[in-house]
Amino acid sequence: MAKAENSRIALPVGTNLDRFIMKNQEAFAYATGELSQLLRDLAYAGKVVNREINMAGLAGITGAYGAENVQGEEQQNLDVAANIRFSRALKKGGEVVAVISEEEEDIIHLNPHGKYIIAIDPLDGSSNIDVNVSIGTIFSIYRRKSEDGTQADMQDVLQPGNEQVAAGYILYGSSTMFVFTTGAGVNGFTYEPSLGEYILSHQDMTIPANGKIYSVNEGSYNSFQPEVKEYIEKCRERGHSARYIGSLVADFHRNLLKGGIYIYPATAKAPKGKLRLMYECNCLAFIAEQAGGMATDGKNSIMDIIPTELHQRVPFFVGSKEMVEEASQL
Repeated sequence: MAKAENSRIALPVGTNLDRFIMKNQEAFAYATGELSQLLRDLAYAGKVVNREINMAGLAGITGAYGAENVQGEEQQNLDVAANIRFSRALKKGGEVVAVISEEEEDIIHLNPHGKYIIAIDPLDGSSNIDVNVSIGTIFSIYRRKSEDGTQADMQDVLQPGNEQVAAGYILYGSSTMFVFTTGAGVNGFTYEPSLGEYILSHQDMTIPANGKIYSVNEGSYNSFQPEVKEYIEKCRERGHSARYIGSLVADFHRNLLKGGIYIYPATAKAPKGKLRLMYECNCLAFIAEQAGGMATDGKNSIMDIIPTELHQRVPFFVGSKEMVEEASQL
């Protein structure tokens, strides 16, 4: 469970991901081996996607795919490729009963004997693919609730964030990083391509309680609610730096390391918010809380929201605890 505090064996920087998972398997909420294998499957798919991203310009797989996803957004070729790679890896791994993906309208049914549900945004930051800016993969892991041997149903996939057993993201940038939590803190692993290994580089990641960075699309400022405008004005008055990449994973990762707040509020165009609760917000909220931060929809904890639909959208405030608290109290 996301709220449980699990013990963990401290391992030195330089430990590879497989060894880290193996040594800490008993600290996971369910120490039967399936969760360990599932994390490895996700990490492996991330290596494949990383290779395709690095070769995209030469392989001719940048640009638009020519179709829209269920969100009504234009799919990029790498969106489709990443969705296929992760779905295949999870199917072959056999630990997953079902996947819900930002790129798919309905539940993807896999192994009826699988114990886990995956919610995934295979490739966040599509608008930045063609301009060589950092993008990422975001995933959440839940235990199934239905009977073994049956197909997953809506009670399996529509679980609140506080039911996550693990969550993480893969950042494809100047280096590729695999960052995850199983409810016992947050650790980051940097991919070493010559070895083909993820190496522990960021141990027990902790977000500063306060920061001097605010990340928001100020191009939509005129359509923000008054309390959001008020908070942004406070940031400006304090001399905070505005930093907005437009790739959620990249913006979140920077603020996790340096301290700051990321805001995607409700707007006139998106009155319920734009970001997806199941594929983006729950995962990053879990990581933020495990790192000492906070995440809300502007008033309520993201992790406590009861989802009602697969592609539900919510406003999102996440980052340094003191900054999110202040923004949520206006």
